[in-house]
Amino acid sequence: MQIYLPIAEVSVNAFLLLGLGGIVGVLSGMFGVGGGFLMTPLLFFIGIPPAVAVATEANQIVASSFSGVLAHLKRKTVDLKMGTVLLVGGLIGSGIGIFIFNYLKALGQVELLVQLCYVVFLGMIGSLMFLESLRAIRRAGKPGGAVPTRRKHNWVHNLPFKMKFRVSGLYISVIPPVLVGVLVGILAAIMGVGGGFIMVPAMIYLLGMPTKVVVGTSLFQIIFVTGFTTMLHATTNYTVDIVLAVLLLVGGVIGAQIGTRIGLKLKAEQLRILLAIMVLAVCGKLAFDLLVMPSELYTLGVEGRH
Repeated sequence: MQIYLPIAEVSVNAFLLLGLGGIVGVLSGMFGVGGGFLMTPLLFFIGIPPAVAVATEANQIVASSFSGVLAHLKRKTVDLKMGTVLLVGGLIGSGIGIFIFNYLKALGQVELLVQLCYVVFLGMIGSLMFLESLRAIRRAGKPGGAVPTRRKHNWVHNLPFKMKFRVSGLYISVIPPVLVGVLVGILAAIMGVGGGFIMVPAMIYLLGMPTKVVVGTSLFQIIFVTGFTTMLHATTNYTVDIVLAVLLLVGGVIGAQIGTRIGLKLKAEQLRILLAIMVLAVCGKLAFDLLVMPSELYTLGVEGRH
């Protein structure tokens, strides 16, 4: 069933969009990520313009993340205090990211630069997570080889402005969480992602949060940052396609509930290595598309644009 998307100005199969939204929702519930790192490139692949894909996907992430947070709140695995600190940085980063996005759009290089950002960030994060997860699984498999705790003192614990986070069992400076939030906010605006693929590893390895609390807290922060980013895109770029967003939302909400249940049945190390494999797969596909000669060497653009 073909449906016309008024802002994207293309026709797409409605069931295809519902299915893509469902897949991203499952990932959101399982891993605590918004899923935009996967959905935005997929929207590129099916013909959605990059500017519309980035802005609309930020909107879809809000619903799938909200659905996942509800499930985690019932299990009391959300650190609201830490989430609020991350959120402050995220809102600042979103404003900066929108400014950068508009500048790139004016240059006519949004698609190329967004894809390059994906290849660099996904390649780095995916590789690091994969190697760390392999080491953790090997340690856990050895007799007496329990995974050592990550709550060891490092430079983060020597910074000022410390605060207690009781749910996470931490007493650390608010500076690292705010900086992580700023980075995630910038990525949300430029790449149309929730930033969970950076947020989750940073919360585990940099801040030393327990894995069971990380997923719900990450989703809590993602809801507000992506919502704010969507509002900025809608009011400055007018690139949010409501028809596309609704179809992705329906699939995302259903998928998030399924993903949350699946995630509870898997060990933390298994979840991380699965996420790492998915991140590397998307990175490889984007890098391949950048290197292969396009089927059409020339495209028509708006007068005055490159």
